[in-house]
Amino acid sequence: MQEQYFKDEKIKEKNKREKERELVESIVKTRERLKVLNNNFECVDSNMIDYYTYELKASQSKLDYLIRLAKNHGISLDMMEAIKIKLYSQNDEVV
Repeated sequence: MQEQYFKDEKIKEKNKREKERELVESIVKTRERLKVLNNNFECVDSNMIDYYTYELKASQSKLDYLIRLAKNHGISLDMMEAIKIKLYSQNDEVV
């Protein structure tokens, strides 16, 4: 006997504005992560240099990719700053 599983709710498609907002939030969070990684890298023990080098390079590549996507979608810097301010006011800290 086979059981069929149904989702309780349909997955809601995101509209263009929601996708842009999510992209900008990712850019802001990645930028903040890079700042933290840079600070940690400056104080790191010699055993962790390779780890932080890898993390910095990966985060920088991610940020470059996200910024390219934002430019292709015509997202402006003003929109990024507005969302960054909202994120700080909601969470006190961007992760």
